Amino acid sequence: MSDPTPVRTARTQAEIRELALVLAAAGIEHQVTGRRGEWRLVVAPDDAEAAASALQAYEREHAAGPAPGEVAFESYAGFHLAAALWAFYVVTGPAWRGSSWATAGAADADRLLHGEPWRAVTALTLHADAAHLLGNVVSCAVFVTALARLIGPGVAAVAVLVAGAGGNFLAAALRGTAYVSVGASTGIFGAIGILGGLEFARRRGRRRAWLPLAGSLALLAMLGTSPRSDLLAHLFGLAVGVVLGVGLGFVPLLHNRVVQAVLAGSALAVVAGAWLLAVGISGLPGR
Repeated sequence: MSDPTPVRTARTQAEIRELALVLAAAGIEHQVTGRRGEWRLVVAPDDAEAAASALQAYEREHAAGPAPGEVAFESYAGFHLAAALWAFYVVTGPAWRGSSWATAGAADADRLLHGEPWRAVTALTLHADAAHLLGNVVSCAVFVTALARLIGPGVAAVAVLVAGAGGNFLAAALRGTAYVSVGASTGIFGAIGILGGLEFARRRGRRRAWLPLAGSLALLAMLGTSPRSDLLAHLFGLAVGVVLGVGLGFVPLLHNRVVQAVLAGSALAVVAGAWLLAVGISGLPGR
C-alpha cells in the first residue's frame, strides 16, 4: 500500500482492531500499524473517503446504543433496587390506606397536587402488602437490570425515577382528588417504556421500527392490568418512559463510572429528600 492515509488512531490495539473489522466487512483494504499506546488504521488514499463513511456509520450506530442482547454495562442495579424495596417494606409494613406511612408518603392526589409534590416519589417506595411487593421486586430485578445494562446504572436510576414520579403525577392530575396510589410498578413500567423507546430510536428509519413500542404495550397488558393494578399510573409511567427512551436513544452512552455513580447517588438523594419532606410535614411514621 503506497502512501497510506490514516483514518483512525487509538491507544490500544483492541480498539483499532475493532475498527479494522468494520473496514474488512465493507471490503476496504486496510492495515493496522503502530506500537503500544499509538495505533493507526490506514487505507489507500483512494479508499479514504469510503473508509471514513463506513467508520462514521458504525460509530453512529454504536453511540445510539447496543444491539438487542448486547450488554454495554455490567450491572445488577435492578437486583440492588429490589433488595432496597424489600428492606424498606420491612420498616414500613403494609401501606394500607390510613396507615402512618401511607398517610405520610402515598400518592394522595389532593395533597400531591396542592403543595406536596414529593409524594409522586415517596409513593414509589411503598407497597400495599407482601404480594404487591413481591411482584414489583421480581419485575424490578428483570427490567431495571436490563435497562441498567444498556444505559448504565446511574442513567437508569434517574430515568426510572423520573418516569415513575411523572407517571404518578399525571395519573393524579387526570383522576383528581379522590385518588391514592402506592407501589414501585409505575417506575417499573417506566423502565419498560424506556427500553421500548431506546429500541425504537435505534431502529428509526427502518421497517417495523414501531415493534418495540408494541412490545411495551403488550407487557403493560400482560403485567399491569390485574384487578388491583393502577392501570392509569402504569400507562402514564410507560408513556413517560417511552419519551425518555426515545430521547436517550439520540444521546451517546456515558461510560464514565464516576458520572454513573454520581447520577445513581443523585437519584437516591432525591428519594431520601422526598421522605425528609414527607416526615417533616406528617411527623415520623410508625406502623
